[in-house]
Amino acid sequence: MVDESAERFGVLTDAAFERSRRRIGVPQPLPNPPHNYEVTWDASRHFAYGYGDDNPLYCDPDYGKGTRWGTLIAPPTFLYTVGEDAAPRPDPETKALLKGDPFAGLGSYQAVMEFEWWRPFALGDRARCLRTQVGVVAKPSSFGGRTAHVTHDFIFANQHGEPTCLQRGTWINAERHTSRERKKEHDLPEPYSAEQLAEIDALYAAESRRGGQPRYFEDVVVGEELPTKVKGPLTTTDVVVWHLGWGMQLTPPGAFRLAHRVRAKAPGLYPANALNIPDTVQRLHWEPARAQELGLPTSYDYGAMRETWLCHLLTDWIGDEGWLWKLSVQHRRFNFVGDTTWLKGRVTDKRQVSGPDGSEARGEGGIRGEGGIRNEGGIRNEVEIEVWAENQRGVTTSPAKAVVLLPSRTGGQVVLPTPPADSAEGIVRHEMDRIAAEAAAES
Repeated sequence: MVDESAERFGVLTDAAFERSRRRIGVPQPLPNPPHNYEVTWDASRHFAYGYGDDNPLYCDPDYGKGTRWGTLIAPPTFLYTVGEDAAPRPDPETKALLKGDPFAGLGSYQAVMEFEWWRPFALGDRARCLRTQVGVVAKPSSFGGRTAHVTHDFIFANQHGEPTCLQRGTWINAERHTSRERKKEHDLPEPYSAEQLAEIDALYAAESRRGGQPRYFEDVVVGEELPTKVKGPLTTTDVVVWHLGWGMQLTPPGAFRLAHRVRAKAPGLYPANALNIPDTVQRLHWEPARAQELGLPTSYDYGAMRETWLCHLLTDWIGDEGWLWKLSVQHRRFNFVGDTTWLKGRVTDKRQVSGPDGSEARGEGGIRGEGGIRNEGGIRNEVEIEVWAENQRGVTTSPAKAVVLLPSRTGGQVVLPTPPADSAEGIVRHEMDRIAAEAAAES
C-alpha cells in the first residue's frame, strides 16, 4: 500500500505517481448520464446544427437511405453526447482507490485529444462507454522539473457490444511554478471592420461539401490543400447553440431543483456570482465576468468545439463515401469570444494497405511496413492530412493530424477499419500495453 500521507498538495511526489499507477486498467464510473441515450434524427440534427453543419447525411433520414450506410448516421464527435456507463459498480477497495486526485493542487491542462472511429453511430443505435486510465508517465518539463502525463480512454460500443470508437485524452500535471511559464495569448479581439466581416461572409457563402460525389483515392495528390472553412467571429450565442446539441457535459444537467440537488452534494461546482447566487463553474464560457475572475480577459470556447470543427472540415472533404478514421488534436491557445477561426488542411501522405493485419503498405514513397489495426476485407486506402485551426492573428490555436479512408476507382468502397480487440476490456489491455511500450522506448 502507498503511504498517501507522503503526497503533498500541489507537489509532484513519487507517492502521487504510485497511486495514479494503481488506477491503470481500473474502470472509472462516469459522473453523469449521457445527454442522449439513443441516436435519433433530432439529436443528430441538433448536434450538427450546433457547429454549423447541415449535411443531410446527419440531418435527413431519407437522404441517408440512399447512401452506402443505408440510414442516417451521426457526426463523428457525436460520441460526446452518448454513452451509458459500462463500468461495474466499484467495491469499497476500488472506491477508496478512485477517491480524490493523486495530483490535486497541480496545474493541469489538456495536452492532446485523440479519436479512432471503427463504425458509425447509426439511427436507433445506443451506446455504452467504458472509462479507464491507461497510462501515467513522468516526463521532464521544458521549464525544469518533471510533469505527470495521465492518459484516459473512453471506449464506446453499440447495443450489440461491437466497439464503435475510442476517445483518448492526455492531461499534463505540473507544479504551479512550472505551469505558470506556459503563457497563453490573451489579446482581446479588436472590433471588426466591414471589410473583415465581408471576407468572412464570402468564405461562408463559398463553403462546399463533397456529399454524394465520391472522392477517389487515386485522385488525391500529396501536397494538395483542403478548401478552407471559417467559424466565427465566435459569439456567446454560438456557445449556447453548441450546448443545445452537445449537452452540459461537465456539470450534471438540470435547472432549479435539479441543480439544487447537485449543488447540495458538490457546492464547489457552483461558485457565487456577483449577486451572491451560486451558479455553474462552466459559466466562464459565456459569462465574461467569471472568466475575468479567473485571470482571463473574457469567455472562450471548448476544446470539443474545435475538435468538431476540424471533423467538419474533413468530413465535407471526404464526402459520404469516405471515412474519418483517426484524429489527434492539440489545443495550444485560447479561442476567445470575438475570435475567428480558419480551418485549414493539407494532404501529407497516401498509401494502400493490404493483408489481414495491415502488414504491407504501398505509398508514394514505395513499400513499407504498416502495423496497427488489422484489415479483414481488402485494401485500405489511407490518406494522411495535416489540419489546423488558425485565428485572425495568424496564430495556430489547435494543430492536428488525421487519417481518412477513401474509396478506390478500381478497389471499390471503403472497408471500415477493425478495432484492436473485440471488446472494450480487450481494447483497454491493448492500450495499456501500447502506452507502456512507448514509455519503455522513450526511457
